[in-house]
Amino acid sequence: MIETEDFLRKHGFGDAARAPLAGDASARRYERLTGGPQPAILMLCPPQIRVEPFISVAKWLHRWRKSAPQVLASDAEMRHVLLEDLGDDLFSRVLARGADETRLYGAAVDLLVDLQSRPPPVDLPAYDDAWLLREAALLTEWYAPDAPGDDYRAIWQDLLPHARVGADCFVYVDYHADNLLWLPERAGDARIGLLDFQDARLGPPAYDLVSLLEDARRDVPPALAEAMIERYLAARADLAPEAFRAAYALLGAQRNCKILGLFSRLARRDGKPAYLELLPRVRGHLKRDLRHPLLAPLRVWFTHHLQP
Repeated sequence: MIETEDFLRKHGFGDAARAPLAGDASARRYERLTGGPQPAILMLCPPQIRVEPFISVAKWLHRWRKSAPQVLASDAEMRHVLLEDLGDDLFSRVLARGADETRLYGAAVDLLVDLQSRPPPVDLPAYDDAWLLREAALLTEWYAPDAPGDDYRAIWQDLLPHARVGADCFVYVDYHADNLLWLPERAGDARIGLLDFQDARLGPPAYDLVSLLEDARRDVPPALAEAMIERYLAARADLAPEAFRAAYALLGAQRNCKILGLFSRLARRDGKPAYLELLPRVRGHLKRDLRHPLLAPLRVWFTHHLQP
């Protein structure tokens, strides 16, 4: 597109080579730029996606000296953002090459605790019960449209208040191994590069820990997941462990119901069938979440209408 070429020329990248990168589940597109003033990533957003939330959260992360990509240039009207290139060493790739899982996941938990301790950005939208319910309802809209949605939503309305264990805090939303980069040359929390944080919200503390440990894209060994929950709770003396574990199971079920619906929609509506290959793992997460006594009404609903 001519306007993209003009944007790149304006910011000194007119002669840079452009190569597409694999995107995420959204409609955003990414290109790696080489041969310009520095290595960079171009993020291209469609009309329905604003760039301002990404830039706002990036500024907040930089304030606390976290390794979000530096925003080199942006155009809100064109929905173009030029970003620092933090490399390719995603947690998922580094772990596949044999990195120490305990070291990387421990660092991710420690970073999460620190982010939750900071005053959140003032403009974050709320991750309230209405939004959590809307997400959970994706299951009966797309994954199981023949199941009784009214009963399902009524159960969630009764359960969701139990997710509020601890004060609402910064919620990354997609805090998992494909959005975290390992930067061992940096120190402390800065060793973790942060991607795909533009959907951040103000919500319950357990959500991001669930996102990290009940990963739709890779298996986290149960013993490691348990050790990381214990590590998190040891750093959060303000949280009652039993109530937090109930919230963890509840938000795990909510997130996994959302993902089942979201991935089904990506396959059926958006022509991305590869996401269906991830559903067995997500169903396994959901089955384990439903074992918690708090979720007995939801477990009964699944038994009657949809074995997970």
